[in-house]
Amino acid sequence: MSEVTSWRLLIRALAAGLVAAIAILYFFGNGSSAGQGDNPVGPRSSLSIETPTGVYPYQVEVADTDESRSRGLMFRREVTPGTGMLFDMGGTRDVAFWMHNTFVPLDIVFISEKGRVVSIAHGAKPQSDTRIPSQSPVRFVLELPTPEAKRIGLAIGDQVRHPAIDAVSGQ
Repeated sequence: MSEVTSWRLLIRALAAGLVAAIAILYFFGNGSSAGQGDNPVGPRSSLSIETPTGVYPYQVEVADTDESRSRGLMFRREVTPGTGMLFDMGGTRDVAFWMHNTFVPLDIVFISEKGRVVSIAHGAKPQSDTRIPSQSPVRFVLELPTPEAKRIGLAIGDQVRHPAIDAVSGQ
């Protein structure tokens, strides 16, 4: 092998390594929107859940566009207690969620247009492509860090309050 060929191979190997490093940083932690663990969908707003055991306040991001609903809590490395994400589906219908590229277990709460809990998926498995159906038509979906739903004793029929829900329900 000539000296020129050796240098070319070395340069190609270094370039391939650099491309791989950039890709890893892009998807897992350089602060870009693709991999940032704390990349918010939007500003946080107050939400409360009323159960027989009390009223529980949360700060939630609202996903109310196709893009924000598609992204959800994907790529997050943690979801802080007392926070979550409220999805406004834009209309009442059957929906299904999955945990693709979601790295933390979540409780997924399916909510009617009146703000009532319709069904709950406890401890959805991270990075699973298994569909988690709403079981009936819903307008909103709330994702909370596991085991939040069990901690507050959340049950079907409990009331969820948020300005987006109140606007739809007329309350």
